[in-house]
Amino acid sequence: MSIEHHDLVHELPEFREQIHALKMKDAHFSRLFDEYHDVTKQVERMEKEAEPVTTHTEEELKIKRLHLKDQLYAMLTATA
Repeated sequence: MSIEHHDLVHELPEFREQIHALKMKDAHFSRLFDEYHDVTKQVERMEKEAEPVTTHTEEELKIKRLHLKDQLYAMLTATA
């Protein structure tokens, strides 16, 4: 089974430059960005079954990732 990657630049390629700029100048954005990528890595390990967990745990992490992505997207569109 192929695992879909959800890194932020892949998910929002139109914001590539803004992502980089905000990571450099906005500590809150940078923290959320790092947290988003940590959660994404955890989910990908679960999807590869390298880290066995319950479906409920995986779904909770996916929801957390979605909330982080929503926050990051709101910050990106506010600066656009």
